[in-house]
Order: sequence, then C-alpha cells, then structure tokens
Amino acid sequence: MSPRTLRWVAILDVVAIPLLIAAFLWRLQFLAPRSWIVFPIWLTASWLLHRDTPKTLGWRADNFWPAMRQAGTVFAMVVGVLVAIGLAMGSPNGLPQRLFSLRRLWQYFAFCMLQQVALQSFLNNRLMSLISRRWLSSLACGLIFGALHWPNPVLVPVTFVGGFVLAWLFARQRNILPLAVGQAILGTLTWWAFPLAWHHSLRVGPVYYLPY
Repeated sequence: MSPRTLRWVAILDVVAIPLLIAAFLWRLQFLAPRSWIVFPIWLTASWLLHRDTPKTLGWRADNFWPAMRQAGTVFAMVVGVLVAIGLAMGSPNGLPQRLFSLRRLWQYFAFCMLQQVALQSFLNNRLMSLISRRWLSSLACGLIFGALHWPNPVLVPVTFVGGFVLAWLFARQRNILPLAVGQAILGTLTWWAFPLAWHHSLRVGPVYYLPY
C-alpha cells in the first residue's frame, strides 16, 4: 500500500473510530449491544495495514523503567493536586479509601489498559503519522478523548488535559503500561476528590443522566 493511501487510511481511522465510539455510547449500546465487536476488528485491521509492531504500539518491556520514571514524575504531581482538591472539598473519609481496594483497582486497571490501547496504540499513533509536531498531535488526542466523555462536567476537562499529557508521554516513551497504571490511580482519585453529584460515578453518555 502506498504512503498516500496509508495516509488516507489514517485519516479515516482518526475520524471514523471516535464517531463510532460516540455512536456506541449514545445509541448503539442500547440498540445493538454486540456492535462493539467492530472496534477490535477495525483496530486489528488498521495495525496490520500500517504494519505496526509491538514497539510502535507501546507493548514492550525494554523501555519500561525509563517510561515509568517519566510518567511517575508527572503522575506524582497530579496525585498531589487531586489529593489537595479532595481534602479541600471534604471528600468522604478524608482519604481515598477506594484507592486501596485492590479488587476494584485491578478491574479499573484492566479497563484503563483497554483505553490506552485504543488511545495510544491506535489513535495517537495515527495522529502522529499525520501531524509532525508532537504537542499538536497530543493536543488533538486530548480533544478527542475529552469529547468522548461528554456530558460529564468533571471528566470532560479532566480527560482533555489527561489525554493530552498521556499522549505526550507516549510520544516520548512508547509504553502503554505506565500510562494505564497512572490512569487507574488518577481516575480513582478523581472519583474520590470530586462530589458524586458532579461526576455521577464517572459516567458518560446518556447514562450520566440516570439516578446515581
């Protein structure tokens, strides 16, 4: 496949998959719940067409510690900010008890890993192939990630900033494992730090409006 054709395929990936995810969140999960199968098939086909490797996808161990150190420095600062917000807002029990529930954290980590595969291994890779400036491709990644968390008033700004930072970290050190770990911790802290009446248990799409 020619570079020109691959570029158009990348553009299709960047436009179509976010729209399909939005359609699934708002309609298809209720009308055709099994339609989720389209996503892994599309991602796999795209990876094969673009000849992605475990290294380009960020599924690697050779740079784990440099990636962990890089991500850890950023995440430590954000943890401090979220804990300060939670304490200032009088969040339950003073400390995030949910953070120390290993079962819940493991389940959420698995969910975050799937998100990072879609966000970094797929979307961010395609954006970086289309946009040479890494801060700009990271910004586009953050904008898409934030938009998909509509209408949650907490998650939209948090995931916009978080999506930008995660994409920028991935561009510097392609490894999704530290990013998934960080997202799981920061997501749990976000759930704790802000009032439940604001984020409705971190729901997005039409289910945000259901009783929480």
